[in-house]
Amino acid sequence: MATKPKYTVPGLEIADGESLAKTLQDRLNALNDLMLTLKHVHWNVVGPHFIAVHEMIDPHVVEVRDMVDETAERIATLGSEPLGTPKAIVDGRSWDDYPLGRATTTEHLKALDAVYVGLIDDHRKAQEAVADLDPVTEDMIIGQIKTLELFHWFVRAHLESAGGQLKG
Repeated sequence: MATKPKYTVPGLEIADGESLAKTLQDRLNALNDLMLTLKHVHWNVVGPHFIAVHEMIDPHVVEVRDMVDETAERIATLGSEPLGTPKAIVDGRSWDDYPLGRATTTEHLKALDAVYVGLIDDHRKAQEAVADLDPVTEDMIIGQIKTLELFHWFVRAHLESAGGQLKG
């Protein structure tokens, strides 16, 4: 259980720091979940284009792991306690678990497309929630959105036809 903060960054009220940390804890849970899901896909993808997808995933894992660390450290900087245990991730989730085990590249990429849509949408909501409270936290989230959208494009590029349609 997280302890109540006794301080926050200069220029913010403790209650605002606590509110920001709560929003960031949700993002921390989502990013930890994404990091584990990406490794799961990396290990379980099979079929045509295996090596392309297998090797594409690892740089995503590294970048998302850096986002996890950045988010947890921002929570701590705000005077709160970042929770990164498996129980905290599962208890804090508002989304379903990743649905696939061993599956083809196309199946995994379609599932990852849905993961990225939900994650980016929730990151945008978090950005809106913090926008009036703290530009530093907002800037961090905006930077994460930029990278997540790039990764999402990488996934979708595998699903896209020459005419710009995504495989159904």
